[in-house]
Amino acid sequence: MSRTATITRKTSETEISLVLALDGTGKTEIATGIGFFDHMLTAFGRHGMFDLNVSAKGDLHIDAHHTVEDVGIVLGQAFREALADKRGITRFGHAIIPMDEALVESVVDLSGRAHLSWSVAFERPMLGGMDTQLFQEFFTAFAGNALATLHVTQKAGHNAHHVAEAAFKSAARALKMAAAIDSRAAGEIPSTKGSL
Repeated sequence: MSRTATITRKTSETEISLVLALDGTGKTEIATGIGFFDHMLTAFGRHGMFDLNVSAKGDLHIDAHHTVEDVGIVLGQAFREALADKRGITRFGHAIIPMDEALVESVVDLSGRAHLSWSVAFERPMLGGMDTQLFQEFFTAFAGNALATLHVTQKAGHNAHHVAEAAFKSAARALKMAAAIDSRAAGEIPSTKGSL
C-alpha cells in the first residue's frame, strides 16, 4: 500500500503544491520563499523519514503569515489523506529532542480529533525573515487539518533557533512513530470504537 498524497491549494493569498510520502527516506524539496521555514520543513521531512516536496508562492510582500499557515493546512490535509482510514497504524507517538541547550517534547495522537497544545516560548520575535509567532500558527493549521491531537512542550532552552528546530524535529519523530504500521495490529483500526 502506497501511503502518499498530492495536494494543491490556490487562494488569493497563496498557491501551494505539496507531495508527501509517509514511508519515505526523508528526501525533501522545499521552496516557500521563507528561508528559515524551508530549513524547518527540511528537518521535519528528514527526521520523520517523510519524502516531502513543497512549492509555495505567497503574498510575502505583506508578511509570511498566510504562506506559513497555508502550508500547515496543506501538509495536514496530506497527512490525513495518506493515512486513509488509519488501519494498522500505531496511532500514538512521542519524542523528546535536544538541540544543544534546548529540549522540546512532542506527543501526538492520530485520533481524528483536532487539537494543539503549544507551550513554547521564543526570546526573540524574528528568526531570519520569519516571525516566531508563526510556528504556533503552522502547527495549529497542521493539527486542525490532519485531525490530530498534538502537544508540543518546551522543556528547556533560550536560543530561538535551537528551540524551533527541536520543536520541528520532535514533532516529526512523534508523527513518524504514530504513523508507523504495527505488525501486530493485523490491519485493524487502533480504536475500541472501530474508527478514527
